[in-house]
Formats: sequence, structure tokens, C-alpha cells
Amino acid sequence: MYLLFEEAGKFQAGRVLSEAEASAQVELDSGKRVKVKAANILIKFDKPAPAELMAQAAAAAQTIELELAWEFAPEEEFGFADLARDYFSDNATLIQQAGALFRLFEAPHYFRRAGKGRFRKAPAEIVQQALAAIEKKKAVLEQIDAWSAELSAGRCPAPVQEQLFKILFRPDKNAPEYKAVVEASRASHLPPLALLQRAGAIASPYQFHWQRFLLDNFPKGTAFPALQAPAITDELPLSPVQAYSIDDSQTTEIDDALSVQGLGSGTVIVGIHIAAPGLAIAPGSPIDQVGRNRFSTVYMPGYKITMLPDDVVQSYTLAEGRDCPAVSLYVTFDEATLEIQTSETRLERVHIAANLRHDQLDAVVTPPWLENPAFEHENGTIPASISRLQLSFLYRLAKELKARREVVRGKPENFNRPDYNFRLIGNDGAVPTGSEEVVITTRQRGSPLDLIVAEAMILANSTWGSWMAELGVPGIYRSQASMAPGVKVRMGTKALPHAGIGVKSYAWSTSPLRRYTDLVNQWQIIACARHGRTAALAAPFKPKDAELFSIISGFDAAYSAYNGYQAGMERFWTLKYLEQQGISELTATTFKEGPGGSWMVRADTLPLVFPVLGGQGLMRGARLRVKLGEIDEIALDVSGTVLERLDVPADALDADEAGSGDEDDDEAAAGPITIAVDVNESGAAPGDNSQP
Repeated sequence: MYLLFEEAGKFQAGRVLSEAEASAQVELDSGKRVKVKAANILIKFDKPAPAELMAQAAAAAQTIELELAWEFAPEEEFGFADLARDYFSDNATLIQQAGALFRLFEAPHYFRRAGKGRFRKAPAEIVQQALAAIEKKKAVLEQIDAWSAELSAGRCPAPVQEQLFKILFRPDKNAPEYKAVVEASRASHLPPLALLQRAGAIASPYQFHWQRFLLDNFPKGTAFPALQAPAITDELPLSPVQAYSIDDSQTTEIDDALSVQGLGSGTVIVGIHIAAPGLAIAPGSPIDQVGRNRFSTVYMPGYKITMLPDDVVQSYTLAEGRDCPAVSLYVTFDEATLEIQTSETRLERVHIAANLRHDQLDAVVTPPWLENPAFEHENGTIPASISRLQLSFLYRLAKELKARREVVRGKPENFNRPDYNFRLIGNDGAVPTGSEEVVITTRQRGSPLDLIVAEAMILANSTWGSWMAELGVPGIYRSQASMAPGVKVRMGTKALPHAGIGVKSYAWSTSPLRRYTDLVNQWQIIACARHGRTAALAAPFKPKDAELFSIISGFDAAYSAYNGYQAGMERFWTLKYLEQQGISELTATTFKEGPGGSWMVRADTLPLVFPVLGGQGLMRGARLRVKLGEIDEIALDVSGTVLERLDVPADALDADEAGSGDEDDDEAAAGPITIAVDVNESGAAPGDNSQP
């Protein structure tokens, strides 16, 4: 005797070895023996053989027209043998009964299963819906096949083109466009990216990088909701000082300004004035939520995505000719020794006499001009409202503050590589297309105006960080336990030393319009200024506040992503510059050895790090002439081959001399690119090794 039974949704047949009331032992054609529950046994038969029955029943099943069978089926529950008799004849054969079983089982859109070999036909409306869904699925599969064929032939269908960036970076794996790319990739034995490139889908490498960044970080777009900047309602006194900011011409979020009082009196008061959005924007308010969602302004050549709406920024920015609300730190120095005597924080209005610009004044405000009153040159002039004596004092002070930090730091800060500035011709502030002409210029790091601003901001961030800690008010700090290799800068809520900068605590507080951590710290500083010793009770964030840790975590992730994108886009435009200028050879300096005689090198006159081959026997610091290979703007990749060595081995620098002074230099350079960023634009401070 043989049995036809169902096991795990499949039909099988075999010879009965033994049978009990609840189960039977069955041997399959393969020789395997299985135990079959009585509830799963559907047909008992003596002939034909199991394999023959299964084959003939499968063929008989395909002769049954489902629509006709559905019409024949009774309204009440029925068995498969009943349907076979209704459909074929009253004397339906064993083969026909098994065929009816198979057909009913494979058509759940027509027949609902109701138990052991039992079924009930589906309502007419359900059948119609199911049939429509089946036809739709069939059409989709046909469309996937057609799109896949086009992609394999080197053409990109319009629907795939429209979903290109989602397919590459945020795919819906159930979408037909994605499935078509996967199918074509398998058929052509090409990775999806290579397949789409061959099909001409990626017309703009710049858009490839831009859309990927947006999908990862701004999936809902970069537009702001309609928001109005709240007014500062505090009755703020007007400071007697005349302050001025120092930024690049492209800077619109002017966070900081400086003032000097008391020159010639023996006691000089330096004012560091920070824009005060924290006096108006409340934690948890709609504008705060926007800032917290973005965490920082995103910078890139030719464009930026601001942390706050421009109307809000312009309400609090330190614009020239206005009396602007500010959180001011006044530090009193002995004019002769430059020793700090006192410091005081005030909430006030400050008149901004001028917005000075690096790119307009760096050629004027030079060390000889600052250090020698008799020195004059014809490179330009500064506004009459700004005193040469004040700038000279600030430069002398900045050099002294830097020297003191270097004593704590244990080594000098060497700025032997310039900043590289990127300008896109004809961009006019719109999102670049990637085809603009790029101009790359340099500004030596550590220039007088650069140093003045950097040291003033370090002084403010370290002073306010220590002050908050003294009052028991938590803040967001950056710390570095030591400058040993591998010891990174970390963010936390405790005032710990920052070895890389050489200060006992460091809390970013000087860029509240473009960095969310600074806005958070400003709220805490305002509470300190208003309440003094009881500030811990009044500050928005209390000690061990979980919100602070959440902000740190979110900021760290966003800031790393933004800096990575900025570095990538600077590399993109550097590669574009090579193409536009027809540059096929460069001079470069080795800094890290790779396998097989390869070296990582740094271009001497461009912000470009890349690998070269043919460097056997070289050492770090060797200067080379290098032939460039093919540029890949999608991978942001270029490599080179050594043509000749430009220095003699005896003159090669040793590792210490060749280093830049940045402890993380090797690690940063191993990435796509290392770019020095203007301290006043990025908020990076010299020696803060976490910066790009």
C-alpha cells in the first residue's frame, strides 16, 4: 500500500512500512524513511507507483482551469475529491483526484484551505483583487526583465535614472528599479556602480557625491521650515568699546569680534565678544530643534549648508555698524609682561566698528608692519576705525599666549603647510554642478590675523570652560589625555586637560551660530553670568544630564560626517583643478611608506595626498617629481609614478624635521586628503588634532 501525504507544505508519496492509529512509517522512493502523522495522510492507494502517481497527477492538475473549477465548486466547504468528481466526472480517477488536490493547493487566490484536504472557494471580489495583483506582478517582472536587458546593453532606462541615487545609496530592495539593476549586474558580471557608469547613468560625478551626502545626512532636504528669529528682550547695557571681527569674505555667520582698551596705561583689557543667540533662542524651541537636528554648518568649496536659517543668523550675527547683543569676555593683562590679572564675563551690546576680511588684509597685516611702526608698504590699507597699535598689541599677545601653551604642550606648533582656499568661478552661492572652474589659493597658517583670532578663541574657550567647572555648571568639553600616538580628542561633560592645545580645559563656546555645542555652552555661560555661584540651579542643563550626553553623541557623528564630506569635496575640486589646468606632473614629498616600495606623498603646492609607485630606497621627507595616473572622480582617486628624486639622500629630512607638528598627521593623510581649514571658519584651533 502507498500513501500520498502533505509534509511542510509539500506533497510526497511512498510505500507504507507500518501503520498505527496516529501515524504511519513510510519509505520514500529515495529510500528515506519518515514518520507521517495520520492527520497529514490524504490518499491511500495500491497503484500506480508513487513516482508515477505524482507525475501523472501534476500533469492532470495543469488541465484544470481555475476559473471554471471555481464556478463548479460549491459555496460550502468541500474536499478535493468532491471537486474532481464535479469537474471531471462522477467516476473521477485517482490521478484526477490527486490532480485536483494539487491544483486547489496551488491556487489560494481562488480556494481557501480549510483543513485536511478541505477547501472553500474565495469570494468573487477577493478573486478579482488577487487576479489583478497577479497580473500586476507579472507586468512588473516583465518590466524588470526589460530594464535589465537595457542596462546590460549599456543603456539606462529613465525610471532607473530617476531613482539612481536611491538605488546606489538608500535602496528599496523591493523596488523594481533596484531589482533590475541587481539582475543586470548578475547577468553582466559587473558591480552595480560600474554597470550604471557604463550605461551612462552617472553624468555628473559631483552629483554622485552630493546626492549621497544628502541621502545620508539630509534625506528630507536642506530647506528650513518657516521660522522667525525671536527678539532678545533683555535690557543689555551698551559697551563703550569699538569691536571688529576678522573672517574670510565668504563668512556670513560672524560669531566673534575683538576689542582693546587701555593701551599705554600699563593695563590693557582685551574683549572677546561672541554673538548671543542663546539670549533669544530657548532650549526646546522650534529654532533650537532645527539647530539640534543639524548640529553644525556644513562647509564645502563654493557652497555651505547653514545650521540655522539665514534670517535667524542675520538677526544675531555681529554685523558691521550695528550694536549687537554679545556674550563678552574681558581679560585684563599687564601691558608689559602680558600676565593675566583678571577676567570678567558680561551680557551686553557691543558696537561692531568693522568686519575685517583675511583675504583683503593678510597682505597688509604682516609681521614687519605690526612689529615696526616705521614700516610701510603699498599692499593695501585697513579701515581707519581700526588701530594699528591695537593690532600690534593683539599680535604680540597672541605670540605670547601661543608660546605659553607650547610650554604646557611640550612641543611647538609648526605651521609649515598653508591653508588652501577654493573658489568656484561663476558659482554665485548656488549648489555647484561640478563643472565650474576652480581656483585654489594659499594662505600660510599662522599668519598674524589668523594667529590673533585663534589665540583669542582658545583663550575664551579655555577660560569659560574653567569658569563653568568652578561654578559646578556642566558643559560640553573637548579633551585629550596626552599627545602620545593614538590618543584622540574626546568630547565629554567634564573639564579635563587638552594636551594637544596645552590648556587645562577647553569648551567650544565661540561659534554659537554655526556649531550646536557652542550654543549649548553659551546657554550655560549665560546662566553663570546671571547667577554666579547659584548658576548650577538655573542652567538649562544640570550635572549628569542625559540630554548633554545625547547631544555629544549626535554632534560627534554629524560633525565627523560633515568634515569627511568637506575633505572629500576639497579633494574632488583638487582633482578637477588638475584636469582643468592639464597638470600631469607634480612635485611631492614622501611621508609614509607603503608596501612594495610604494609611498604616500603630499603634493608641494596643492592640497593633495596620493600613493606613488617606484619609491624603493626612499625615506620620509624625500622630494620627488611624480607623473600622475588616471583620475577617477567617482572614487576620488589618483596615483602616481616616481619620475625622479629632486633632493640628494644626504639632504633628506628625518622624520622629526619632515613632520608637520600635528600628532595625527600620518593618520589624517592616509585618508582621501588633508586640508588645513581657516580657524575662524571651521572653529579648529591649532593643535586640536581632531580637525581635518
